[in-house]
Amino acid sequence: MSTAQQPRGSGVFRTKSIEQSIRDTEEPEHALRKSLSAWDLTVFGVGVIIGTGIFVLTGKVAKENAGPATALAFVAAGIVCALAALCYAEFASTVPVAGSAYTFSYASIGELPAWIIGWDLVLEFALGTAVVAVGWSGYVRSLLDNIGWNLPAWMQGPDVAGGTFDLLAFLLILVITAVLVVGMKLSARITSVVVAIKVTVVMIVIIAGLFFIVGSNYSPFIPEAVTPEGGSSGWDAPLVQTIFGYEPTNFGVMGIFTAASVVFFAFIGFDVVATAAEETKLPQRDMPRGILGSLLICTVLYVAVSLVVTGMQNYQDLSVSAPLADAFKSVGHPVYAGIISFGAAVGLTTVCLILFLGQTRVFFAMSRDGLLPRFFSKTHPKFQTPYRPTILLGVVIAVVAGFTSINELATLVNIGTLFAFVVVALGVIVLRRTRPDLHRAFRTPWVPVLPIVSVAASFWLMLNLPGETWFRFAVWMAIGVVVYFAYGRSHSRLGRESRTVEGT
Repeated sequence: MSTAQQPRGSGVFRTKSIEQSIRDTEEPEHALRKSLSAWDLTVFGVGVIIGTGIFVLTGKVAKENAGPATALAFVAAGIVCALAALCYAEFASTVPVAGSAYTFSYASIGELPAWIIGWDLVLEFALGTAVVAVGWSGYVRSLLDNIGWNLPAWMQGPDVAGGTFDLLAFLLILVITAVLVVGMKLSARITSVVVAIKVTVVMIVIIAGLFFIVGSNYSPFIPEAVTPEGGSSGWDAPLVQTIFGYEPTNFGVMGIFTAASVVFFAFIGFDVVATAAEETKLPQRDMPRGILGSLLICTVLYVAVSLVVTGMQNYQDLSVSAPLADAFKSVGHPVYAGIISFGAAVGLTTVCLILFLGQTRVFFAMSRDGLLPRFFSKTHPKFQTPYRPTILLGVVIAVVAGFTSINELATLVNIGTLFAFVVVALGVIVLRRTRPDLHRAFRTPWVPVLPIVSVAASFWLMLNLPGETWFRFAVWMAIGVVVYFAYGRSHSRLGRESRTVEGT
């Protein structure tokens, strides 16, 4: 084994060589089937990004934060994601191994940082899947109500008066679990069909809405800045306000950036594409195409939808709960409201599927490295999928989605994603210095400047999140550190190999 291929460092900051990571993927019992193309990856990306964000957040931020300039907020959030996407593309093409930011961190920064980011991603994807499943359930119940079918109150979930168990969300997760156990190609085919329906609905909104745009609704395009009435304080205040005394404004130029920190929710998930690197036929070529292509497509659609909806109806009159549907109602075309609700309900199934896919792959990678029990890293003898963690996590998430009201925890998904962006950008800089010899099919431009800008942009959005979110995130990370020192450190395969080498 050459010096470059050997593990570097010691203790909790030992790194796993990329060559060893790739060799691990070739072990028969722990190997995943390579079946995905650049098209499949792009579809996955579009499938997970286009969700409740485009159907709900557009109206909320237009009415409360940025007015017609919401389109610029989507551009700003898209730029932050693009900076991170360029870093992800280099890593995913250089280290085509399951695990995304966890695997990238292990190869560049060290074992403990990798464990922390893996622990973070497990929470991010689990909560994201559960939250979206509950949202999907709400859309489906609404559609059923329209045709006169009503579930008993107790089956409608804890967010509904008299509800205790969300049957629809529970069943959705179990069905998705079965699909992921059977295989990635089946998941890709189902996703392709559902994404086609979802994008068609979005295009209907854009094209039909163009005929109802009133130019005066765009004036002023950037409304005059105002300070929110009552403001935020204590746990609800953004951390940037608590630390620096800076109070974000609504509207005006700074209101665009306030809105960007909100609409960033709409972009969460593109990084999930990187978790499928090991199951991609030609990852060096296709991973950058899938990551960057899906992000570009979704940013264009987001900007177009926000321009159409603020042109159809004055931003002050937009609905917060269902802005697209209500905008069409306001111009006398309620039939589009049903089409939009159908598109949202269908589309959210792919968001759930792909977020859950991301979680199982991170869990699988951590298990294969010994940081979690190796029992979970054996793949199915026929389907070559990580069926054990998929079934375990599927049951857990189904129960969480069925019995828990988790709206307040949704922001944890946001901070977890941004934290992953920061770690991946730093990892690109470190790996360029420690392994300049590596062949990189895709190279992030302007290193280290671009990754540093990516870190700064992501951290700025993190500072705009409430202090309560930061506290909950810190508690989860602290639990993760305890688990690592109690189990992961002593069971790490890399640690055992290092001890064997030292013993000889």
